[in-house]
Amino acid sequence: MGIRFTIIIVGFSLVFAFLIFNVYNLQVVNGGKFTAKANSQYFSSVQSKANRGSIYFLDKNSSTLSAVLNKEFPVVFAIPKAIDDSKEAASLLADILGEDQLVLEKKFSKTGDPYELLLKKAEPSLIAKISELKIPGIHIDSEPERFYPFGSLGSQVLGFVGPSDSDDVESGRYGLEKFYNDLLAGKNGRKENGKLLTLPEAGGNLTLTIDPNIQKEAQKILGGLVANFKAKGGSVIVQEPKTGRILALENYPSFDPNNYGQASISSFLNPAIQTIYEPGSVFKVITMAAGIDAGKFSPETTFYDKGSLTVSGRTIKNWDLKSYGKVTMTNVIEKSINTGAAYAGSLIGRDVFKKYLENFGFDEKTGIDLPGEVSGDLRALGPKSPEVAFATASYGQGVAVTTVEMINAISAIANGGNLMRPYINAETEPKIIRRVVSARAAREVTEMMVSALDKAEIGKIKSYKLAGKTGTAQVPDFNKGGYTDKVINTYVGFGPVADPKFVILIRLNEPEGAPLAGLTVVPAFRDLAQFILNYYNLSPDGI
Repeated sequence: MGIRFTIIIVGFSLVFAFLIFNVYNLQVVNGGKFTAKANSQYFSSVQSKANRGSIYFLDKNSSTLSAVLNKEFPVVFAIPKAIDDSKEAASLLADILGEDQLVLEKKFSKTGDPYELLLKKAEPSLIAKISELKIPGIHIDSEPERFYPFGSLGSQVLGFVGPSDSDDVESGRYGLEKFYNDLLAGKNGRKENGKLLTLPEAGGNLTLTIDPNIQKEAQKILGGLVANFKAKGGSVIVQEPKTGRILALENYPSFDPNNYGQASISSFLNPAIQTIYEPGSVFKVITMAAGIDAGKFSPETTFYDKGSLTVSGRTIKNWDLKSYGKVTMTNVIEKSINTGAAYAGSLIGRDVFKKYLENFGFDEKTGIDLPGEVSGDLRALGPKSPEVAFATASYGQGVAVTTVEMINAISAIANGGNLMRPYINAETEPKIIRRVVSARAAREVTEMMVSALDKAEIGKIKSYKLAGKTGTAQVPDFNKGGYTDKVINTYVGFGPVADPKFVILIRLNEPEGAPLAGLTVVPAFRDLAQFILNYYNLSPDGI
């Protein structure tokens, strides 16, 4: 009994000693830190701040991978009334923080100020230097901040969280962070007189249709293209044609949302949905789809090409200045004959042609779940426009589209004629906007694209049947009118044709020396298509 009692006494003594140690540790060792927290308006707001929801990529196996999450980062702040010597403190910290000494001194002199934020997401080296100084009233702690594990990957799609120009309230400012801000942000707790009355409610999570593996390959290929051809920029989009799901959307130049303050505001915009461009010869596919669906001609309809065509007193020539003689509409796509496309447009007729362009969605927003989307521009095709405007539109000059409009229209051909709503939120249900051409017309145009890809050979992949079309469009001169000698290269293609799993559009802006698309974006398409075929482990279709 005595031994047992002794053990109990010793046990109580140890517990009591442990409690005394912890009280000492809290009051003496960490007392300044916790006093700072108690007195700080900042930490009062942190306690009431809702935990923002995470964003996830989704791979082919439906496995998720964090694209955006919350991570604890060091924060440096001051309690001015606890600073003994504001001038000395400012002198010691100015170089470390990269701040003007007088500005810091002014902040530290506000004796009635309970809190001054000095540095967020501080680097470990700076934290070490500040810790060594042991300045009274200067404190280091941590707070949750947005973290983007893949850096610049898909940055214009994801966006970032930050304060606006007009206030210090942080929220989603671009990309999905902005579009789905209400879902992600949650609900802050309610405070009154510094006391937390209601607890914060965490934001919801968002899972994307973006496949991280395809996205990374798209980024690598696009970066190589821009570097090799000294281009101003470009975009890659990969879409699942049957549903409208966006599997990858990458732009160059991009930015790192972890350090968005170091990037230019222009890099935050998503050029795939927020800029328009003249698409060039990829548009001939749309012209053929319209004419075949309207019953104006077939792939075998012939035309005699003299190398030039005069319309409204203006001469249209082929891109290579050649004449091809008697050709079919399929030959027009294979050899990308401008005069043949203009002839096809004349058979369709102005009003019918424009109606098809509208049905394909080139004058409306696609409805993709990203902020700031703009629509294409068909204003050149008005009731009083000259005939030549419709002739040049047949091969993609004089009209302007967004990159996402263009791939969405080609997806309609790939899936048998249905225009889908493109989307990035994986929980969204596929939606057919409308049927734009018949399944027969879509199939016939697809075969024309297959023939074009096979005969050009550059984009071919052994044992797979793919469809594709190039476009090399001149860049308009907005100051003098007409066109410059600069170009935009585009290639759009899909496969396997029997059951298309992907549509790829690659756009390269102003490559140096204005090379043809066949030298730039076509090999890039082949490489990305080969990657996707392997990634999905798709069986060869006997070609």
